[in-house]
Amino acid sequence: MQWKNIYRGLFIGISDLIPGVSGGTIAFIMGIYDELLASISGFFSREWKKYIGFLLPLGIGIGIALLVFSKMIEYLLVNHHAPTQFFFMGLIIGVLPFITKHVNMKKNFKLQHFLIILLVGVALASLAFLKPQDTNPITVLTSANALKLFFAGWLGSMAMLLPGISGSFILLLLGVYSTAIGALSNLNLPIIAVIGAGVIVGFIVSSKVISFLLSNYTYLTFSIIIGLIIGSIFVIYPGVPDHGTEFVMSVIAFIVGLIVASLFSSPNKA
Repeated sequence: MQWKNIYRGLFIGISDLIPGVSGGTIAFIMGIYDELLASISGFFSREWKKYIGFLLPLGIGIGIALLVFSKMIEYLLVNHHAPTQFFFMGLIIGVLPFITKHVNMKKNFKLQHFLIILLVGVALASLAFLKPQDTNPITVLTSANALKLFFAGWLGSMAMLLPGISGSFILLLLGVYSTAIGALSNLNLPIIAVIGAGVIVGFIVSSKVISFLLSNYTYLTFSIIIGLIIGSIFVIYPGVPDHGTEFVMSVIAFIVGLIVASLFSSPNKA
């Protein structure tokens, strides 16, 4: 068992609670992104036992984060929104040098790859102009809202595995983010189960698709990933804080995020 994956799972789980921050980006920061995709894909095969040692501790960490930190994240986003967002901006920006070095961008990227980065980055950044209105939380399941929550979990989990796209932001766009956070905070097991089922299906599908693309269209896929990561910075950017104390806290949080990313952006350090 790779028990150190518990703390990795904690970071991934915390990031997945925050609209605009991708668990896939955090996995990249920690140097386990490729192994995560391979393990999720391989778990749903005849050789599933080979991947338990990696996935079980990671799943435990993610589960703990979702259950324990959901209330804390709610509190931070409400009461310290800007510093929290700037911390994650630091994480996201801090991972870019690692990824560009990982793919040897200067040697392997051509003009079309940089154009893809630009187009994807602009497309995702444009989401910053959307003002999604989350609906009232669902607390009681019906056949209609159960189907909606299942597919929301499906789409959200597919986004979670892609660096740069936030699963929570997808839930927010679909109007079910408050439902998901409320279910986790209050242990509403039926709603957790329905969304969770959608998440599992999404993981199965997206892990195989992303693994295929990384294996067969490596630089094209990485150019899309880099574009998504750059675009996500604009999505979560909260603006310059007006209050002096909050501005200082935001600067410190941003620097801490950069430092954390630099510490984790290596398989040997994660």
